[in-house]
Amino acid sequence: MYIKVLGPGCPKCKTTYNNVLEALKQTGVEAQVEKIEDIEEMMKYNVLTTPVLMIDEVAIIKGRVADVNEIKKLLLKK
Repeated sequence: MYIKVLGPGCPKCKTTYNNVLEALKQTGVEAQVEKIEDIEEMMKYNVLTTPVLMIDEVAIIKGRVADVNEIKKLLLKK
């Protein structure tokens, strides 16, 4: 599984990234996690609002912080 968190480094983006790491820890799911803060790189994904949580190249959550329990449910569905 490959997870990306897109965002310019704002507090919401950092919180989303940290929530992803915590959800992975709690579920034991293995995944590669990447934080993308570069604006040009983010534009390749056609996102207008951040943070964005992507799992396996699919934007799952856009424009809001995903909490740990919500991320855990998403991880266990995959």
